[in-house]
Amino acid sequence: MRPAYQTLRERLREEILAGRYRDGKRLPTESELVAQYGLSRQTVRRAFQDLVAEGVVYRVPGRGTYATEPGRYLRQFGSIEDLMSFSDDTTMEVLVGLRRRVDVDAAARLRLDDDVVYTVEFRRLHDGIPFVRTVVHLIPAVASKVLDAPELADGAVGTQTVIGVLEPQLDEPITEAAQSITVAPADAAVARAVGCEVGHPMLRVDRLYSDARGRPVELSVSHFLPEQYTYRVTLRRSG
Repeated sequence: MRPAYQTLRERLREEILAGRYRDGKRLPTESELVAQYGLSRQTVRRAFQDLVAEGVVYRVPGRGTYATEPGRYLRQFGSIEDLMSFSDDTTMEVLVGLRRRVDVDAAARLRLDDDVVYTVEFRRLHDGIPFVRTVVHLIPAVASKVLDAPELADGAVGTQTVIGVLEPQLDEPITEAAQSITVAPADAAVARAVGCEVGHPMLRVDRLYSDARGRPVELSVSHFLPEQYTYRVTLRRSG
């Protein structure tokens, strides 16, 4: 006999796919499902946990659980740890492995004295569908620690993140990611990586990672395909 949490999980999934919870409608709470189906709270919680892990639903602290819009990959970020766990349900394919290059703009943003950075280019896929192309620039002092990392070599495929590969090698942990979000057209490299037309509107996300001493160590520039990706940030009142 199938466990009760699996039965509930499948029932909720079917209702979501049937469109019952569209247009921002909240799913029933744990307490409501306990009362409706006569289940334990642990059983309901396990069903929700599975649906969250599958990307079928997402939670908004203090508000409830909502269905993810069909056809899109959704990630909710609120910490450096969330960014590091980006690998949990996606695949990273390295298009151009880590190597030295001259990039005046990236070097300036990383506050370097010269124009030399180390760059790796990759894309991410969810369920086999590419949804983002990212270029990561590292300062030479940091890049030297991971130049031979197989995860950052040409053609590497895995579930890692660059900061996940980097951080064990750093003297100071990464503690901050300053982020900007804009809209930008896809150039030829982006279009080739995610399978869209050149000039297609993309969600551009720039992140400058700094360590505990406030020193920039990594600059990432990502172009997300809007049709395949939803970006969600939870903001909380301070104090």
